[in-house]
Amino acid sequence: MKFYNRTNELAELQRIQNLSFNDYSRLTVVTGRRRIGKTSLIMKSVEGLPTVYLFVGRKSEATLCSEFIPVITQSLDVFVPNEIRTFRSLFQYLMELASNKPFTLVIDEFQEFYNINESVYSDMQNIWDTYRKKSRMNLIISGSIYSLMQKIFQHSKEPLFGRADNIIKLSAFNLATLKEIMHDYRPQFVNDDLLALYSFTGGVPKYVELFCDNSALSIDEMISFMIRENSPFTDEGKNLLIEEFGKNYAIYFSILSAISGGINTQPEIESALGDKSIGGQLKRLIEDYNIITRQRPILAKEGSQTVRYEIQDSFIRFWFNYFDRHRSLIEIKNFVGLQSIIKSNYPTYSGKLLELYFKQQFAESFQYRAIGSWWEPKGSQNEIDIVALRLEKNQAVVAEVKRQKKNFKPELLAAKVEHLKYKLLPKYHIKTICLSLEDM
Repeated sequence: MKFYNRTNELAELQRIQNLSFNDYSRLTVVTGRRRIGKTSLIMKSVEGLPTVYLFVGRKSEATLCSEFIPVITQSLDVFVPNEIRTFRSLFQYLMELASNKPFTLVIDEFQEFYNINESVYSDMQNIWDTYRKKSRMNLIISGSIYSLMQKIFQHSKEPLFGRADNIIKLSAFNLATLKEIMHDYRPQFVNDDLLALYSFTGGVPKYVELFCDNSALSIDEMISFMIRENSPFTDEGKNLLIEEFGKNYAIYFSILSAISGGINTQPEIESALGDKSIGGQLKRLIEDYNIITRQRPILAKEGSQTVRYEIQDSFIRFWFNYFDRHRSLIEIKNFVGLQSIIKSNYPTYSGKLLELYFKQQFAESFQYRAIGSWWEPKGSQNEIDIVALRLEKNQAVVAEVKRQKKNFKPELLAAKVEHLKYKLLPKYHIKTICLSLEDM
């Protein structure tokens, strides 16, 4: 698959590179979940420039250094002493080298030093502080374990806190890019194919690339490609999350499984888990791991107890719904059975994802100051899919989302809107619409 989008990120990396080469060294951190395209972006930004790329595998420090030395020698056409056996000495050597010749140093999977030699971080801090102003290195650091990268650069007690000149958090492809990819790789696509690509991948570049490179971009082709023996998707969710959670992953998996199945309030989740208290885990899933979000009705106060939890990564949501929930079918290699379950359930499952698609579409139009849903506490049927407050004062759009417009009941939405207006938006001019597959 060709390189798509990332225009703003490339421009920012180019800006920092110019400053590094012409002024003094700068440190950029690129973060984002695994498969989001961090390495592809970084390497695209340094094409044709003197660059050293170092990948931190889980090996001994001495082994890593012996592997790094020939890479540096070849990349910069310089001599590097073979006796160097610590990353501290190697980094100091590179900083001294950058005093005479500007170049980019990329260190990928930087968080792995926690497992190799944690003192690397304080060593690097000392060397960086010493050499930064008298060298011209464009240092780009990348890592895919979100919680550890957050800790390294944004926790005040860590040695590298405050050292990053810029932190770029890479997100999934936007909707315009997904449409462009579909036009390029499946010009005859229908909107339901686009919704399936969005629902199954969440716009994560690596997953999109797998479908494109294997010419699997209709709903049935995507499902058949994902659900088969030796599929790259089968253990992807598990591997992705165990890296984040470590050995205590079981409780987090149970919480995410419950949320993916529609059990989305804290009391309901605790009840599903045998009345286990999970407040601390929910907080960490939001703040440390960036995997779930806390949803409140639009304009609800921050402390409001009307809270639902939602998995914000569409691929993780899909993986728990089907790969994790139907693990027994995968174990006995009944891929045909699982394909059948997904295909029959897809119209229902994708309905919620269509709502998220339209919320993202609203957000990417940059015409709104708040976008959300609205509902009342238990017992009330007054629930509205999308409420979007325009930038213009007292203007709002209320939308009901249906896969097929024929299922829309305008009189029912009108009654809900009257109630919403009375309860929450008395001074607003409200436009009501139905959004369906044909509006994508």
